[in-house]
Amino acid sequence: MNLTRPEGPDATMTLSRRGLTGALGFAGFAAAIRPVHAAAITTPSDGLVSEMITFPSQGFDLPAFVARPQAKGRRPVVIVVSEIFGLHEYIRDVCRRFARLGYVAIAPSFFARAGDPAPLTDFAKIMPVVNAANNAQVMGDITATIAWLDQQKFVKKDAIGITGFCWGGAVVWMASALTPRIKAGVAWYGRLTPRDGSTDPRKWPMDVAGELKSPVLGLYAENDGGIPLISVDAMKAALDKAGNRQSRFIVYPGTQHGFHADYRPQYQETAAKQGWGELLAWFAANGVKP
Repeated sequence: MNLTRPEGPDATMTLSRRGLTGALGFAGFAAAIRPVHAAAITTPSDGLVSEMITFPSQGFDLPAFVARPQAKGRRPVVIVVSEIFGLHEYIRDVCRRFARLGYVAIAPSFFARAGDPAPLTDFAKIMPVVNAANNAQVMGDITATIAWLDQQKFVKKDAIGITGFCWGGAVVWMASALTPRIKAGVAWYGRLTPRDGSTDPRKWPMDVAGELKSPVLGLYAENDGGIPLISVDAMKAALDKAGNRQSRFIVYPGTQHGFHADYRPQYQETAAKQGWGELLAWFAANGVKP
């Protein structure tokens, strides 16, 4: 099966039968990988500082993409967590969108220790890179990201939010249970429960519903092949049981996994724009506002 990775229509991915079998756990994501869509958004970088930086995290120099306004002053922060492709152009563009609104946006390269999944063309090679970034490592990298932000003169230390897509959506829930330094989270179609047959002992968002230290807004698709609405209902029940009345979900009718990803045919402009507006309102209501 030939697929196209997010960097462009000339970058073809090959899924062998073995690779396809391994990808089924990411069915909602894999089904959304297709040639770059005509609606792909390009945000200009004039007036912004956009750069790759590194900072220490758990004995490793962790790369990250940062976009922020050039103008002086302390700004609120959004930590942007990627899909399984890492820091490809869509994620960098999301950072620039935040920066044009007056935020500091930082997207750590959580997969960098094992490699860079963005240029890979074989799904069977992508997944080991992704799977190497286990939950403990990623939470440590989130902590290191906040430590780096604390050292920057352009950062409002008490106004940090987090958002993420697919793989990154699950990270949002986990990071919101990690530290009260994160004031609000917005999770775009992130997995809430383990995949069928998983033996991974890690916790999942549903396991930490009672540990959330900040409110999370979940933006999910009605027709997600990998994250059925039954798991959303299970997470809602877990939140209710924990007495969490701050976090909530919005499910967009008629949408598929990846509906915000404008480089895919699954992009749904109306839902994507509505979700983005909900995200900005959520951050503002929780003190993460320019």
